[in-house]
Amino acid sequence: MSENTDVIVIGGGYAGVMAANRLTQRADVSVTLINPRPAFVERIRLHQLVGGTHDAVVAYDKVLAAGVRRVADTVTGIDAAERGVTLASGGTLRYDYLVYAVGSGSADPRVPGAAEFAHPIATLEDAQRLRPVVDAAPSTAPVTVVGAGPTGIETAAELAETGRSVTLVCGGTLGPYLHPRGRRSVAGRLAALGVNVLEGPDARVTAVTRDAVRLGDGRELPNGVTIWTAGFGVPDLAARSGLSTDALGRLLTDETLTSVDDPRIVAAGDSAAPSDLPLRMSCQAAMPLGARAADTVLSRIAGERPSPLNQVFAGQCISLGRRAGIFQFAHRYDVAVWFHIAGRPGARLKEFICNGIVGHLADEARKPGSYRLHRVSGGARRRLLLESRRGENRRGENRATADRSA
Repeated sequence: MSENTDVIVIGGGYAGVMAANRLTQRADVSVTLINPRPAFVERIRLHQLVGGTHDAVVAYDKVLAAGVRRVADTVTGIDAAERGVTLASGGTLRYDYLVYAVGSGSADPRVPGAAEFAHPIATLEDAQRLRPVVDAAPSTAPVTVVGAGPTGIETAAELAETGRSVTLVCGGTLGPYLHPRGRRSVAGRLAALGVNVLEGPDARVTAVTRDAVRLGDGRELPNGVTIWTAGFGVPDLAARSGLSTDALGRLLTDETLTSVDDPRIVAAGDSAAPSDLPLRMSCQAAMPLGARAADTVLSRIAGERPSPLNQVFAGQCISLGRRAGIFQFAHRYDVAVWFHIAGRPGARLKEFICNGIVGHLADEARKPGSYRLHRVSGGARRRLLLESRRGENRRGENRATADRSA
């Protein structure tokens, strides 16, 4: 009889659920998913929670395989030497393999007053705290959204569609990922909704007070409700546990998503930094990374060599209220192209994709191993980037050796 293998997955988001589901395809693997929340969070719908059009959660029994043991707790430490994790409740769980999928959230805003007077929206708890603030504000109260990425754009559009007076402070370019044609389409929709878009280097927030949002050029916007969507941060669990991380705290791995410190620890999602070249934060990356992490663990259990990362992107979809949206197509290596789908077709496509993401997770729960998108080739660009970095490292090492010899 084969020996049972215990795998712990830390994190119940897109990457963690995909990995946990996929791991159940072997009967001799016991999977435990540790996550503090009682339900799966559709993070790509948090702006809808704030706007009152969706609760942004799905019951775990709809997306998680029945064979996965779920522990509602928070991991406070990883002991790689002993292969154990400590829980906030005081317990300890042992593992043979660990999948690190703790996700991401807001970075601590360094702008004076932002932490005190602006509201983040990166997590379910953030959005749940923000919703009653927005509801309690007078309909005429100005809303300032800081950050011009997808979350900022979607939040601004969602609230403007309800009749709110919204200003979107970009701190740079509106939708920096978008192709210029797609950017013009988004700008046109925001203008139609009455959103005041402030772009350029002067449209940078320098301070937030109880009454105002101050910009780099000296302008002041009245602070009715200020929503902070700028910045990116990850939990510091890996760093606190003595594991190697990048500058932001993402777990450093090789191209098979295996920790550079321990072959028993594999990372996935926003908290992974494969070869110190992390992918763009998105569920489009998280789910394939979760599948790849699971495949790496299963390969090691089988005594096989894991396959390397092979990520492909299709583009980026952004909702612009309930009646419009945009799907920005891209090269498979994640650079936007001129073509996009906008307006009502864009909104329908975004909703189709949101529902499809939950569907992918549910399908993998019912039939583990059926997901295949992580095996679609992303092309040679990543390999070329890795080779370029290795070349730079070798040149740096050669220069250092020469300096020591001089």
